[in-house]
Amino acid sequence: MGTDSGRARILLDHAATLNLQTGNLLNWGRLRKKCPSTPSEELRDCIQKTLNEWSSKISLDLNQEMPDVLECTVDQTMEKINPEEREELKVSAKLFIVGSNSSSIRDAVDMACSALGVAQLDSVIIAPPPIEDGINLSLEYLQPYWGELENLVQHKKIVSIGTSDLDKTLLEQLYLWSQVKPHSNQVNLASCCVMPPDLTAFAKQFDIQLLTHNDPKELLCEASFQEALQESIQNSRAHEWTPLWLLRYSVIVQTRGIIKSKGYILQAKRNVS
Repeated sequence: MGTDSGRARILLDHAATLNLQTGNLLNWGRLRKKCPSTPSEELRDCIQKTLNEWSSKISLDLNQEMPDVLECTVDQTMEKINPEEREELKVSAKLFIVGSNSSSIRDAVDMACSALGVAQLDSVIIAPPPIEDGINLSLEYLQPYWGELENLVQHKKIVSIGTSDLDKTLLEQLYLWSQVKPHSNQVNLASCCVMPPDLTAFAKQFDIQLLTHNDPKELLCEASFQEALQESIQNSRAHEWTPLWLLRYSVIVQTRGIIKSKGYILQAKRNVS
């Protein structure tokens, strides 16, 4: 990559925040030819291709002040929703908090709305935030994250909110405690071939949609992100960068069930000691 990689490295070494947007993956010709076998492989592939394309188009004036926030996007893949088509489309997202900080949720939703050119998302599912080994996920741990989502519903940034990988006990605790009730709960197909009967009965009683997914417990870890960064922007101080959150969105034509758009947005911070 030569000079392009060098320019990108200079910017990365000065910035404090990196906002990366893949745009609509259906616009990525090279990605369409390749079928990744796992969600993690698809994500890493997308991160690297976005970084490679972005770094190849950088024009850097060393006399200008270095930006504190880097916007890593590829213009030809970005696709806003036509306002005239908005009512025909469902915009849904799944949010993965990588660093355990509930305040990231608003940033993620705001950035997704801006990228897609919409005022609100129709649904947001949150994956369980990271917890230390040996500690069980609890209602107390979930509460600040759910509270942030509820606030966004009340401010009409999200229509409905859901959870992922909660068992019947924890889903019931969340349902009873919450002001805005969970609209859905995703169940990992790898952990159970058949929906647990107690979870199914509870969801049916309180009109909670049970969905399936095949995401790993950790879709994007710090080490994987740093490796992708290092391979794309060689000799960068990739070890200083930590992903904060990752949002995967899809835009579906409701009457036909066709995916019109799909992409990833992530934010990372540089840790300088």
